[in-house]
Amino acid sequence: MKKEDDQIKAYMGEDTVFKGSLNFDGTVRIDGKFEGEVFTDDTLIIGETGNLIAEITAGTIICMGRVEGTLMASKKVEIHVNSRVIGNIKSPALYIELGGVFDGSCDMTGKETKITRLVKVEEKEKKVSSQSTKG
Repeated sequence: MKKEDDQIKAYMGEDTVFKGSLNFDGTVRIDGKFEGEVFTDDTLIIGETGNLIAEITAGTIICMGRVEGTLMASKKVEIHVNSRVIGNIKSPALYIELGGVFDGSCDMTGKETKITRLVKVEEKEKKVSSQSTKG
């Protein structure tokens, strides 16, 4: 008999704030604020109160909260009701529940293409202001 793989191995609560890189095996759920990079071959769950600004590479990404960044999944991405994903997705399967919001581009071809990372608003403003002072 195979052990259930959906068991949550780690949990970041609602009041948690983390900045950095997260690598793990198994299933991890984030209900707090996270900024940085996530790498796993397994499952990342973003809970209802989860707020991520991240570059995510995972097997399965389940979003019930808010994510801004690049999502790359080897199996699937799920966007549930009242959740918001702003950024680019590369995944062979995408599920968006009625009431979920996805603002970005999606590549489901499976071809090796470079995915464009989002430029933060502050970086865009710095580039525009530095260009306008030169001319």
